[in-house]
Amino acid sequence: MSPRARRALFAVIVFFSACAVLGTLLQRKVGAQSSADESQLRDSLKTFSDVYALVEQNYAEPLTGDKAEDAIYDGAIPGMLRVLDPHSNFYDPKAYARLREDQRGHYYGVGMVIQEQDNKVYVVTPYENTPSFRAGIHPGDVIDAVNGKSTDGWSSDQVAKALKGPKGTHVQVSVVRYGDAKPLVFDLVRDEIPHPSIDLKFEIHPGVGYIHLTQFQETTGEEMEDAINSFGNLKGLVLDLRNNPGGLLSQAVDVCDHLLTKGQTIVSQRGRAYPDQNYTATHGNGGKDFPIVVLVNRNTASAAEIVSGALQDHDRALIVGQTTFGKGLVQTVYNLSDNTGLALTTYHYYTPSGRLIQRNYEGVSLYDYYYNHAGALAANSSNREVKFTDSGRTVYGGGGITPDEKLPDSENNRFQDELLFKDVFFHFAPIYVSNHTVDKDFEVDDAVLNDFKKFLTEQGVPWTDADLNGVMGWVKAHIKQEIVTIQFGQLQGLRVVAEWDPEIQKAITYLPEAQALEDHAQKVMAEKSETRNPANEGSQAHQ
Repeated sequence: MSPRARRALFAVIVFFSACAVLGTLLQRKVGAQSSADESQLRDSLKTFSDVYALVEQNYAEPLTGDKAEDAIYDGAIPGMLRVLDPHSNFYDPKAYARLREDQRGHYYGVGMVIQEQDNKVYVVTPYENTPSFRAGIHPGDVIDAVNGKSTDGWSSDQVAKALKGPKGTHVQVSVVRYGDAKPLVFDLVRDEIPHPSIDLKFEIHPGVGYIHLTQFQETTGEEMEDAINSFGNLKGLVLDLRNNPGGLLSQAVDVCDHLLTKGQTIVSQRGRAYPDQNYTATHGNGGKDFPIVVLVNRNTASAAEIVSGALQDHDRALIVGQTTFGKGLVQTVYNLSDNTGLALTTYHYYTPSGRLIQRNYEGVSLYDYYYNHAGALAANSSNREVKFTDSGRTVYGGGGITPDEKLPDSENNRFQDELLFKDVFFHFAPIYVSNHTVDKDFEVDDAVLNDFKKFLTEQGVPWTDADLNGVMGWVKAHIKQEIVTIQFGQLQGLRVVAEWDPEIQKAITYLPEAQALEDHAQKVMAEKSETRNPANEGSQAHQ
C-alpha cells in the first residue's frame, strides 16, 4: 500500500474512531440511549460510509491520499463537531503534537521563537538560559541555514522541525545579522527547553508582586507556588490573566489551591457521560492572605475564568478589566488512531456560587462567537443568572466573568495597528543596536525617536507627529522593549512593557480595595459561622 493510500485509510479509521468515542459517551449512562437511537446512529454511520465510497469512486478528479485525508481531517470530523458546540475540536497529527507539547510545558531543541516574514525565517526571541540564548543568537537574526542546508524557501515549521531533536545532539545554525558582512555560524547542543506558563514574575512595587500567567499546562500549579514563595513577605499581588486562553482544568484547581483557604470550593463540573465532580482547596494558602487583584479581558477564557470566578465568588480577589470570554465548557482529550486527538466537550463547569460562565452559542456563527464579543455580551445581558459571593455581593453567570472594577477596552487605533502589522519595532531594534551602545540605563529619548522616524520613512510607513504624540508612551515602551530584549534578554524586555502598562499600574491602585473586600468577607463569614454554631446557641440559652 502506498504512503498516500495508507494515510487515506488512516483518515477513515480516525473518523470512525471519533464516532466510536461519541457513541460510547452517548451510551455511558444506563438507559441513556434507546435501541431506536442506536439503530439511527448505525444508519448514520453507514450513510457516511456510502457517501465516502461514492465520492472516492466517482469524483471528477482522482481522490489522492492527501485530498482523501483532507476530506476527513478538515471536512467530515470538524463539520460533525461544529454541530455540537464551538469548542469540541479535532487535532490532526501535527496539531496534536503541538497540543501535547504545550500541555507538557517543555520540548527538546535549541530554545528560540521563530517567525516567517517576507520569505525569511526570523528569530523572534531566544528563551533565556537555553542553547540559542547562551550562544548569542539575537532577535532579528535571519536563519540562513541549518546543518549546512540553505533555508531558502523553507517555512517556519520546516525550520522548527530541523532545530528540534534529541537532547545532547548538535545542530549548526547559520544566521544573517544586520550590520555583519558575513553570516554567523553557531554550533548548538540541543537540550530540554522549558516553556513556562508564567513568563514574567517580579516585584513591581515594594512588597507588590506581579505574575503574568499565559496558559494552564502541566507545570502551572508548581510554577505558581514557586512564584509566590519567591516574593517573600507579600503585601499584595497582581495576577495578570489577560489573553490567557485556558488549558488544563487540574492546573486551574492547583492555582486556586495556593490562594484560597483549605476546604473552599474551587469549581464543580457536571456532565452526562461521567459523574459530577466537585473540586476544593485541599492544601490552602497557609494563612497567606495578601490582597489580590486579577487582571482580565475579553480573551481571558476557560481555566483562566475558573480561577477568576473562584477568587471572585469567595471575595478573595478583586477582578479588574473587561468582561471575560465566557467559556464554561470542559473538553476531554481522547487519543485516536494515527497520533490524532479529539477534544470533546464532556462537562459544563460551575463556579463556587453556582454560576455557569458559558455564553450562549445557539444560532451564532463561529465568527461572531469568537470575534463579535460585544454583540454576544449584549445578546446575553437580558437573561444572565444572578448569584452571590460569600459576603453577599451580586455576581452574574451565563456570559463570562464580569469584573468588579471595569477598565476601558484598550483597543489600538489605526496607526498602532499599522505599526504592529509591519513589525516596525522588531525590525528597527537590530538596526539601532548595530549602531549604538545600549546599557541598563537606556531610555527612548528624542535622539532615539528621530532615528525611529527616519526608519518609518525609509520603510514607507506613513506617520505624522500627531500620530506619534497620540500614543507616545506606547511607542516608547515598544521601542525600548525590542532594544532591551536584544541586549539583555526576553525577561527584561517583557518587564519594560509591564512597568509601563497603564492597566497594570491601575490594578496596583486597587490593592487597598481588594484588602477591604477580603476583610469584609472574612467578617461576614465569621458572623455566619457564629450564628450557626450550636455551642454558642446553647451558651446563650444557659445565660
